[in-house]
Amino acid sequence: MTIVGLDDGRTIVPDNRWDLVGSTSSRPLVSVVIPYYEQTHQLSLVLEALTAQTYPPDRLEVVVADDGSRVPPDVSAWTSRLTITVVRQEDRGFRAAAARNLGVAASNGSVLCFLDADTVPTAGYISHMVRLAAAAPDVLVVGRRKHGDLSQVEPRSVVEWLSAQRHLEVAHDHEPEWLVNAYDRTANLLLPGWDGYKYMISAVMSCSRELFDDVGGFDPSFVGYGGEDWEFANRAFMMGAVFVHEPDAVAWHDGPDWAERAVPERISEKNAEALALAPLITDPAARTAGLLYPIPDIVVLVSTDGHTAASLLHTVGSALRGSDAAAWLVGDDAETLVAQLGVRDSRIRIGGPDASTLSRCRFVVEVAGPVVFSADSLALLATRVAPGEGGQVTVDFGGLRPASVTLTASRARHRVRRWAEHTDLGADELLRRLFGVRTVRCDDVGIGVGGCEPALAW
Repeated sequence: MTIVGLDDGRTIVPDNRWDLVGSTSSRPLVSVVIPYYEQTHQLSLVLEALTAQTYPPDRLEVVVADDGSRVPPDVSAWTSRLTITVVRQEDRGFRAAAARNLGVAASNGSVLCFLDADTVPTAGYISHMVRLAAAAPDVLVVGRRKHGDLSQVEPRSVVEWLSAQRHLEVAHDHEPEWLVNAYDRTANLLLPGWDGYKYMISAVMSCSRELFDDVGGFDPSFVGYGGEDWEFANRAFMMGAVFVHEPDAVAWHDGPDWAERAVPERISEKNAEALALAPLITDPAARTAGLLYPIPDIVVLVSTDGHTAASLLHTVGSALRGSDAAAWLVGDDAETLVAQLGVRDSRIRIGGPDASTLSRCRFVVEVAGPVVFSADSLALLATRVAPGEGGQVTVDFGGLRPASVTLTASRARHRVRRWAEHTDLGADELLRRLFGVRTVRCDDVGIGVGGCEPALAW
């Protein structure tokens, strides 16, 4: 795997290797997007702290996205020092996801920095958050969130207060232990695994506009506290984002970490969050075993060419057993063959999957011919394309009857799609360079080839 350069000097990195990104002198226009709801004092601290950033002020704009406050935020005290825009949406409950999208739509920067209205950035925050996002457009950066009581800090003294806390910027004091442990275990998300999305916090998050737009922004259906950042981050990772934790980008949240709330409150709110996330996040840990969700973990694309109803039944039935999978049947005779199957299984669908499914599933399997899978075949193939392991695996049938199986990680498919036309490399070569391509023998993953007219009688 190797890095791939773009004509504008930016870098496409292989897999999650943000450590391969070189330095850049680029100073892109940065849009700081701040969702807000009746947080007058807290917002004043954030805006004052933004006036003291080391990032060039003429390359910085601020968009305050008001989530329907009864009294709109007054930013007049800072308009001479900051370029500020205020946008507003109707009050229909806690809609931070929709507010962030609204803020992005009103912004102009090529790099987006998300801050909450109660999260006060240190002087170098923007510079650190922009460093990698300016050089590598696929990165999704999470900063470092500390917690303190800023209720008695006045705007005129917030910069002084931040300076007084500077000795804590390199320590883990006032920092959630669960995040500290996660970033340490993953080498600042260099090794994110499949669950790295759980450590992406929208209150301290940055990415390129290109990535944000391609991912589709935050899901506006989220109403209530929490969950929208996990959903966005997970979808971004499935669509080829590179996760980064930037420990030098420190911001202070006014108040304790959510985990420090009373236990009954945590359980009920966390359950509500889990119910909202499980249909959208295909991580097995997010889902209740035994239940079927509309968006599967594994999308199986089955060509019906050359199939009889009997052979199709064998192929599809074997692919779906024991996996969080659904099959999309593609071919001129797909509808006729499905009718002949006589089954009413919601996991069997005709045509191609929609964009929402393809942006959230972890794997896409392409199948042609009368292939028969064992119960653990798909799981065995999936291990070959885990983060850090590869992007695509093809099954070698060793001259058996015409058949093919290829499993590709969604994150590899999307990153290659996003950049293939911007390089001189073909999609296949780009996939090889960015993620790697492997071949396995059919016997090693329990896959065989059946007959075109297998015996179904019992």
